[in-house]
Amino acid sequence: MINYDNLKIPEATALQRELRNKVIIQDKTVEIHTIGGADISLNMFSKTIYAGIVVLSFPELKPIAYSLVKSETYFPYVAGYLAFREVPALVQVWEQMHSKPDILVVDGHGIAHPRRLGIAAHFGALTGQPSMGCAKKILFGKYEEPGMERGAYSTIYDKGEEIGYVLRSKAKVKPVYVSPGHLMSLADSLQLMQQCLGNYRIPEPTRLAHELVNKFRLGELQEGYFDL
Repeated sequence: MINYDNLKIPEATALQRELRNKVIIQDKTVEIHTIGGADISLNMFSKTIYAGIVVLSFPELKPIAYSLVKSETYFPYVAGYLAFREVPALVQVWEQMHSKPDILVVDGHGIAHPRRLGIAAHFGALTGQPSMGCAKKILFGKYEEPGMERGAYSTIYDKGEEIGYVLRSKAKVKPVYVSPGHLMSLADSLQLMQQCLGNYRIPEPTRLAHELVNKFRLGELQEGYFDL
């Protein structure tokens, strides 16, 4: 079991750089029949974490299974290091799944991160799972605002390097921030999220994962793995 609770920030930084060397950004090699959405529910300074992954059919985006775990973390809340609070719980969720999705979309960032190791890239490097991030807020990089129409996008740059995209997921609402995590390309991550847009700002995989973990946190769902 992964335990980051006793890591200091310099140690966490060194581990990020080590894991970054394991991240592979390339055209995806898997054929996608299922897609997962992963999310975490916790208070900023709470030690209790509610983690969940929902599996959807693709391209239909119909829920077919989900996995939930309640865990604890003692790693501090520090911007740029949130994966150290959240990834251990996500790995627990992942390991109890009987059937895993072809691609996992994590509520957070992939390589659009100061050390190119947001939570989606961190998770992918640890598990070998094709993954990407779709975040509600920008963490790192510069971009121009995309058009206001649904599907409009612009590129996120760091000193000339492309590290992700800003995607207008719904007309005239705030965009989402998309980047590959592991074993997929920048273009793959953008195309996939464009195919996952529904009637809401948040694309379906992470939107449904968010609903799932909030119900779990409220006691409406039980811990474990369930086929639907």
